[in-house]
Amino acid sequence: MTKKIMFGAMLLIVAGLLFAGPGQQGGSGGKKVIEFWHIQNIGEITAIIENAVKRFEAANPDYRVNITITANDAYKQKIAVAVASQQLPDVFISWTGGTTNEYIKAGLLADMTSYFNKDNYKDKFLEAGIAQATVNGKIYGVPVENAAIEGVFYNKDLFAKYNIRVPSTIRELEAACDTLKQNGIIPFSLANKTQWTGLMYYQVLPTRHGGLQPMAKALDGSGSFEDPAFVWAGQKIQEWVKKGYFNDGFNGLDEDSGQSRTFLYTEQAAMQVQGSWFVGNVGAENPDFLKKVGFFNFPGDETGSGNAKTVTGTIGDNFYHISSKCQYPEAAFEMLKYLLDDQSVRERVALGRIPPVKNITITDPLVKQVFDAIQAAPDIQFWYDQSLTNEVAEELKVASQEVFGLTLTPQDMMKRVQQAQTTALRK
Repeated sequence: MTKKIMFGAMLLIVAGLLFAGPGQQGGSGGKKVIEFWHIQNIGEITAIIENAVKRFEAANPDYRVNITITANDAYKQKIAVAVASQQLPDVFISWTGGTTNEYIKAGLLADMTSYFNKDNYKDKFLEAGIAQATVNGKIYGVPVENAAIEGVFYNKDLFAKYNIRVPSTIRELEAACDTLKQNGIIPFSLANKTQWTGLMYYQVLPTRHGGLQPMAKALDGSGSFEDPAFVWAGQKIQEWVKKGYFNDGFNGLDEDSGQSRTFLYTEQAAMQVQGSWFVGNVGAENPDFLKKVGFFNFPGDETGSGNAKTVTGTIGDNFYHISSKCQYPEAAFEMLKYLLDDQSVRERVALGRIPPVKNITITDPLVKQVFDAIQAAPDIQFWYDQSLTNEVAEELKVASQEVFGLTLTPQDMMKRVQQAQTTALRK
């Protein structure tokens, strides 16, 4: 178990006070209750989910859904406590990968395969999304919240003002950063207190330099996190930090509260390496600024072997699970279907999202740039932290933050991560 889960085990009494358990009927007029946790707390997406749930309740009057919304990083602590206390809600999210595999091994998730097969509901989804939710031939999650990839979002006005072309190589990207620095503009805005934001760089750079194989081999034990591609990525990050490519104090700034985007809105910074949910966040906070935003896939490394069209991300950013202890799993799955019914899909697309379903039309030019990058990608590198077990992912994030802070060498970082991975593989 991870340190977070160990910590959670010490808080069982608190968890019992905060959560009454799945499928409770008390206080709801005798209705069957479905407890539902999610993290979509910014902008109109919250209302889209709430209205979808209301449609389910109207069609199924015997049920009531209690929605609990938690910010992204606070949710990670909250769900760890729920796992440790065996008090999971009926429906909750994860990011698949290593964490979900641990949930499955612990018997915490309901098998949804029969629900997906009924009336060929599975055919509604992009195949990559279903594949990501499938373990040992069984489907354990519904891909709902976005085909999400990382890339570079930039201020088109600033690029035009300083005659900067969209870079296609890392060398051209660095030249753009130098031009911006010379004109008093921060190249990249970054809020890295929560660590996963800095990890955006630490997963795309190795992929550009060494392709998909270094991570694949590190995961299965046939290779190591001490591979030169990972070390090179850390060296590049530290080079950029020393050149002043990032705003001051980035390791103490919070992404959840939007501190990184403030540098963009005030035009102190020109770019941000971020997931494609960035579009929805900016649209909710500052829709006028969104008109200035462009997107490009992270440039290729002319010194490496990676494919410049490879994207890092996931086809279905949040996957929704049903607890194995849920009293009403069939009704819970029916509720989840409303999150991607025709109305919800239309509203999500209008909001700048890319639902992981077939036969959607993207008209927004910025979202279409993201969608085109997904369509053109020969392959996808899954998010690093979600590929790993919780323990190893935590070590990776903590160590990468120290590399950004120039308090740890890339070589020592990867030794620490490899030690954690070796221990995880022995379990």
